[in-house]
Formats: sequence, C-alpha cells, structure tokens
Amino acid sequence: MKHIRINPSKLKGSIAVPSSKSLCHRAVICASLSEGVSNIENLFFSQDVKATCQAMSNLGVEVVYKGESKIKIRGTSKLEAKGNSIDCFESGSTLRFLIPIAATLGEEVTFNGKGKLVARPLGDYYRIFEEQQIQYENINGKLPLTINGRLKSGEYRIKGDVSSQFISGLLFALPLLEGDSRITVTTELQSKAYVDLTIDVLKAFSIEVKNVDYREFTIKGNQKYIASDYKVEGDFSQAAFWLVANVLGSEVVCNGMSMNSLQGDKVIIETIKSMGGEIVVEGEKVKALPSQTKGTVIDASECPDLVPVLTVLGALSEGTTEIVNAERLRFKESDRLAAITSELNKIGADIEEKEDRLIIRGKETLIGGKVNSWNDHRIAMALAVASTRCKEPLIIEDADSVKKSYPNFWEHFKELGGSVDEWNLG
Repeated sequence: MKHIRINPSKLKGSIAVPSSKSLCHRAVICASLSEGVSNIENLFFSQDVKATCQAMSNLGVEVVYKGESKIKIRGTSKLEAKGNSIDCFESGSTLRFLIPIAATLGEEVTFNGKGKLVARPLGDYYRIFEEQQIQYENINGKLPLTINGRLKSGEYRIKGDVSSQFISGLLFALPLLEGDSRITVTTELQSKAYVDLTIDVLKAFSIEVKNVDYREFTIKGNQKYIASDYKVEGDFSQAAFWLVANVLGSEVVCNGMSMNSLQGDKVIIETIKSMGGEIVVEGEKVKALPSQTKGTVIDASECPDLVPVLTVLGALSEGTTEIVNAERLRFKESDRLAAITSELNKIGADIEEKEDRLIIRGKETLIGGKVNSWNDHRIAMALAVASTRCKEPLIIEDADSVKKSYPNFWEHFKELGGSVDEWNLG
C-alpha cells in the first residue's frame, strides 16, 4: 500500500496521454475472436487491460506482447475454456464483456474477481441465464460466478440505466451464434458513447450491428470476425485530469488525442468551455488554459468516469455546480459520490451529497491534509489534481490504486513538476 505526500505546486510540460482503456479492451476482444493475426498498437497495459488479455489467453487465444505498447493476437473463432477459470481481477469491463462470450462455448467457466468487482451487479445476465436455462452459481449474488450452458440467439431485453457494458458484452457474442438476434433497451440508455465505441471497433473487425436510435440493436448471426491491425487513440478520461489541472493553473499539453473520437469522455472539452474555461487544440495536441471557471449543471449520465475530477473543478469554481444523474457512480470501484464528497470535504471543500447528485459550492482554494483514495484510481487522480490548489501538503493514502488504469500516473505527475514523496506501508 503506497501513501504519498504532495507539496502543492503547478504542473508544466507535455505528456503522452495513455491510450483509451475502453478501446483497448474492445480491440483485444475483437482481435481475439478473429481468425488470423491482428497487431494492436498504442495499447496501454493497465491492470484492467492486462486482465482482458489474460482472460482471452484462458479462452485459447495466443497473445504475444511486443514491447511496451504493442501486442500480436492470433485469434480464433473456436474458443475453448482452458482451465475453466477466468480471473477478472478488478476489471468490470473484463467481467461483463467476457461472460456472454464464454456463454457461447457451452462449457463450464468460472469467473473470479477482487475488490468491489466481486459485488458488481450482474442481474441482467442472471435473468438471461434463467430464461435460456443456462446453469449458473454464485455466492449470495457475488463472485465467483460459474456458468454452464450455451447462449442462444433471439430476443434480449436489457435495462439501459445500469451499465452499457451488458449491451456491449452481448454485441461481442451474438454475431457468433447461428441465428439472428435483437437487443431491446427497456429504459433510457445511459453512456451511449460506450456502445458507439463497441460498434465502431466491431466494424473495424468486419462485424455489423444495426442501431435503431439506441432503443434496439439488431445483430445477424453467423458473422465472421476478420483480423485487422488497430491503433488505439488517446484516452479523454485520462486527459481530463491534466486538462482540469490546467484550468486550475497548470500548463500541461496532452499529446495523442483525436478530436474526431467517439469517446463519450471527450465531453470534458465542452464541459470546461461551458464553465468559462478555454481550450486550445493543435492537431493531436490539446491543452486548457488557466481560467476562472463558474458553476454549472453537469449531467453525469453519459460521462460517469469524469465525475471525480469534475467535482474537483466545481469545488474550485465560482458559485454552485450541480452534478446530476449520477446514481450509477455508487457501483463503481468505490461509491464515488460518497468517496469524492468525503475526501474533498476533509480538505476544505463544500460538497453536499444527495442520492443521485452532488451540490458543490465553490471556493478559491482548498486547505490540504490527509485523504484516502478508497482504493479507486479515479478518486486518487482527482485528489492529485486538487493538490495543485491546496495551501498545505496533501497526503493521499492508498495512492497506488492508480495502477488499475494509469500505472505511471505518479511518474508523469513528477515529470510535470509535481513534488511527490512516497512511502510504503506493510
């Protein structure tokens, strides 16, 4: 367990933003389901992405690491459960994407996990298993989950306000089945952009999905994934930390960003602008300028991963910021509404937590002191950004939680001029 002490300072320099974790997961899965060899470039090997790579290896796919950011995948349309066990570690994407794929095998497969992933909701899948008479066992609704049976093509009804990962998981699996299928979304679909990313990567590997206004998705059966080389673009959810730091007074240039990206978290650009911040884009380089931002209303339904760092921005903006439609954040790596409220209030912020929203009354600066990441990578990184506007040093407990998505975050933070002291506890 790593604790760090940050002496408040502004950051300055240029950073290669890690590639999109969402796209890395999807590219690895699609390449794995393709006959032949696919080369994936600019892959960022976070713990979550490594979990997906290992999971595909456990299903009979050959994954070869080629340096720090490339892999070669020799995929197969004939997966097999090697060892009958898949460890998803703490990766919700790995778990929810792989369950339907494993269910196409007709073999017994057990999914394991760690941390809060053990209790992440899987209700939509359990209902499908019951409808299709697929055997499954868990421990009081928690992992490990063992499934045994074969997924069938046909009609699927999925809630849209729990997680888009259920829809994406089915979109990977259903093209492999003999018959045609249709997914009907029974409530308003949140995080539409994540489904867009799935469909876009599927298309890159020759799989077609028809999207009818995000209410219905039709998928023809007997489709073939075709191997393809793929380069992953920079991650706007990670760039968001540096962009918000800039608004608060730092000067960091984010490299490797695509302004044509389908990533939902690209909305960080428009959100900063709506609060009075200024964004400068030069090709694949993006930066924000130090600005006096003002409070606004932010709808979190399409960008839940941005909420921790946007809470920091709201806490240091003029007036009141309200983050709404955020109840799903209670089921992430931590209860993110409770976590970010608790930790920022410890250091002088004024945040009121409601069931599905946050009310943030801005201040000029924060105090500093001791906070905890709640073992959540996005909470840890958001607190690091907050340190740049603290009067006194900030101590972050369990700071190595960043390994989940951004293992070298603290190295980058120091390269940009952050004053960080580290120590390990038992």
